[in-house]
Amino acid sequence: MASLTIISPCNSSSSSLSSSSSSLFAGSSLSHKTVGYNQSRSRTCASNSFKCNLPQPVDIGNGKPTVPIVNERTLPKFLESARMETSVNRNGGKLKVFSGTANPALSQEIAWYMGLELGKINIKRFADGEIYVQLQESVRGCDVYLVQSTCPPANENLMELLIMVDACRRASAKNITVVIPYFGYARADRKASSSTQGRESIAAKLVANLITEAGANRVLACDLHSGQSMGYFDIPVDHVHCQSVILDYLASKTISSDDMVVVSPDVGGVARARSFAKKLSDAPLAIVDKRRHGHNVAEVMNLIGDVKGKVAVMVDDMIDTAGTIAKGAALLHQEGAREVYACCSHAVFSPPAIDRLSSGLFQEVIITNTLPVAEKNYFPQLTVLSVANLLGETIWRVHDDCSVSSIFQ
Repeated sequence: MASLTIISPCNSSSSSLSSSSSSLFAGSSLSHKTVGYNQSRSRTCASNSFKCNLPQPVDIGNGKPTVPIVNERTLPKFLESARMETSVNRNGGKLKVFSGTANPALSQEIAWYMGLELGKINIKRFADGEIYVQLQESVRGCDVYLVQSTCPPANENLMELLIMVDACRRASAKNITVVIPYFGYARADRKASSSTQGRESIAAKLVANLITEAGANRVLACDLHSGQSMGYFDIPVDHVHCQSVILDYLASKTISSDDMVVVSPDVGGVARARSFAKKLSDAPLAIVDKRRHGHNVAEVMNLIGDVKGKVAVMVDDMIDTAGTIAKGAALLHQEGAREVYACCSHAVFSPPAIDRLSSGLFQEVIITNTLPVAEKNYFPQLTVLSVANLLGETIWRVHDDCSVSSIFQ
């Protein structure tokens, strides 16, 4: 049995936002453990849930964040409880997880959490850019999970995912689930024509159809709060909400709820920010009113709400060029905010995002690892949180036909 040494969290006490929320959050520290692969595991499912307890990233000089890796098969505390009554024997013999080339580090963390090894797959590109995929182990009759984000280069990674799905289908996989930590074509500002209901994106619908036609049976997608991606697909979609990860980290900052205000960077994100604020001891809400003149161009108009002398926490689902959130932060400082934090689940970081985020406007920029962050994009204020255990637990629950939504309620 192969083994390796990784950094893993151990339980310890930590302060909370306020006395009213002390029972909901707890911190953790880091230690070293040895993890073994291919061990049988017995896990449980339950209908109720608690707040998640995830480790804090540790800065180790030069502003480079370290993403802690969860230990072998230890659940977040919002899943570990005596409430779990029904045991489920989880045999990974018919479950296989394969990684694309978009975010292999996250895929490896998911495999570590699940106690499995990543499936063997050969992905390469010919001289003309064509993508070649070859499965190097049998998937006949197996439930296959393919982990691939549509991060830059988005179109190449999407095509790679489609070819992986097709390869598994032709190899007689029983079920094929695509795990998309970041579904880039679901941006709300790529609106369809007025004849299309809601805010559905034509591009996203086309991509969803391609994934379905390639042979996928189910989709797992990460989102901070919005469920908009679900409407693009004609197959089942399960959402892994990154909100719990960010909430638990903010709780470790020991900021009093009386000093905090949650800020939506635009009117479209009010519902997300309101939900976020309720989970932070019902913190007050503020809204940045802006007008967008074109893609990746934003103009801040005014502020709705009071932030004077308070810690402002800006919440968004993604940061691309950081124009919206940077202008919003500048407005918050003008209105008297003491500190400004930026939180998002998807860090696209297109230029000149790094320059804007590291300019001194933000006390801290908190993101998750749904997209890989290049080392050149590290800066002192950056904090990266891992969603690997949430994805791993969701995969197990889907495989065992257990409730997924109960994790995040």
